[in-house]
Amino acid sequence: MMPVRVGIPRALFYYYYFPLWKEFLEQLGAEVVVSDRTTKEILTRGLEHCVDEACLPIKLAFGHVQNLADKGVDIIFLPRIVSVAKQEYICPKFLGFPDMVRQNIKNLPMIMDTNINLRKRKSDAGIFAREVGTAIGKGSVKSRLAFWQGQYKHKGYLRLLEQGLLPDEAISVLDGKERKDKVSDTDLTVAVIGHPYNIYDPFISMNIINRLKNLGVQVLTADNLTEQMINQGVKQLPKKLFWTLSRRVTGGALYYHEKGMVDGIIHVAAFACGPDSMTGELIERFIRREGKMPFMNINLDEHTGEAGIVTRVEAFLDMMRWRRAIV
Repeated sequence: MMPVRVGIPRALFYYYYFPLWKEFLEQLGAEVVVSDRTTKEILTRGLEHCVDEACLPIKLAFGHVQNLADKGVDIIFLPRIVSVAKQEYICPKFLGFPDMVRQNIKNLPMIMDTNINLRKRKSDAGIFAREVGTAIGKGSVKSRLAFWQGQYKHKGYLRLLEQGLLPDEAISVLDGKERKDKVSDTDLTVAVIGHPYNIYDPFISMNIINRLKNLGVQVLTADNLTEQMINQGVKQLPKKLFWTLSRRVTGGALYYHEKGMVDGIIHVAAFACGPDSMTGELIERFIRREGKMPFMNINLDEHTGEAGIVTRVEAFLDMMRWRRAIV
C-alpha cells in the first residue's frame, strides 16, 4: 500500500514549524512533499488567484499551494493556525487562508485545515494531533506519540537556531548533513528583523541575508534568540503585544538594541500587512529615540525591485563602516 503523500507549502510557517510537521507526518506513515523554492513563476501563479487586498506572503503561499497540486499530492497540509501561545493570536489572514484557497483555486486535492489553537492551553495540541492522525487513518495513541516525536524534533531545531544557524542550515543539520563553520572574516554584525516567511525566502527578500554575508556581515535574526531574551526585549513596551509574530519581531529588535549586540538593524516588512506597519513603527521609534544605532526599514511587495534594495543595503553598510571609523 502506497503511503499518503502530504504536501507542505514552502511558505508562511514553513520556516518555523517544518521540522515538527515533517517528523509528525512521517511518524504517521505519510510521505512528505515540499513545494519548490520560490520562483517568479510560483509568485505569478499566486497573484493570479489571490485577492488583491492580501499581503505578499499570502499571495506567495497561493502559488506554493498550486505547485503542490502539480506534484500530485493526496493532501495539502494547511493547518488553520489560530494561536500558538497563551493569550496570543496569529494574523487573521493566516486563520482564513485555507478557506481563501478553497474559494479561489479549483480542482485541488483534499485540504487538511485542522485547527491549532493553544490560546487557553498547550494541551489542546493533542486535539490537533488526534484529528490529523484520524485523517491519515491512524489511532489516537499513535497520533499523540507521533506528535510528541515531532515536538522533540522541533526543540532540537530551535536549539540550532539559538546557536546562530539560519532555518535552511538547521534543517540540513537535522537531516544529517555536516554543519558548516561560521565565516570569521566579518567586520559588521547586523540584525535582520522580520517575519520568517519574509526574511528567509531568498526570492521575495531579494536574497538579503546572503547578500549581507557576501558583503562581510554577520547576520543575526530574532530566531537566534531564546524566548526569554525575546520577552526581555518586549518588556520595554508599555503594553503586551497579542500578535505572536509581532511580539517576536519587536522583542528581538529591542533586545539586540538594548544589549548593543549588533552594529545596525534592518527591519523587513510586507506591504499591506497591518501588524507589520505597527511593529515597524514601534521598533523605529524606540531605536531612533536613543539615536545610537543605525536602522533601516525595507517594505516588500510583488513590485519590489532588486536593484533598489541592493543599493540601499550597500549604502547602509557604508554608513555603518563610516560611523565606526569616526567614533
